[in-house]
Amino acid sequence: MKLTPLDIRQKRFDAVFRGVDPREVEGFLEFVATEFESLLREHAALKDALATAQGRIQVYSERERVLQDTLITAQRLSEEIKDAARKEAEIRVAEAVHQGDKIIADAQSRLLQVVKDIAELKRQRAQLESELRSIVEGHQKLLDAFGAQGQVEDRVSFMAPRRSGNQEG
Repeated sequence: MKLTPLDIRQKRFDAVFRGVDPREVEGFLEFVATEFESLLREHAALKDALATAQGRIQVYSERERVLQDTLITAQRLSEEIKDAARKEAEIRVAEAVHQGDKIIADAQSRLLQVVKDIAELKRQRAQLESELRSIVEGHQKLLDAFGAQGQVEDRVSFMAPRRSGNQEG
């Protein structure tokens, strides 16, 4: 039987000739002392268990704080890395756009130069064709003139006296 504070308060001793029965009081005191010792041991054990539990709670609380700090740091670093990657990507895209614009501008410049060169070559070709026509026409006129002169000379040589010795002129 466990002793409670109510048991102690309600305990009544039988009256004997000169007061209470000493054996009953002695028995009750022994019982109270035993229970009290048991309670003190239990109290000490519970205090130890509480101290151990509080120590573990403190360790776990510290670990939780460290984990939370680590998680916050990791999240912050993750955001910083994302921001840096985003900025790097924006820079690379801007550089690529700039390079693309430069390539397009160079290509357009080259195209304009090629178009100018083609126009110049066409002009030179037309001029060369005109000059060649003039030369050909001039030579044709010379050929025509030589041909007509040759016919006149042939006629003239036909009429001219022949020389002896078979000389041809």
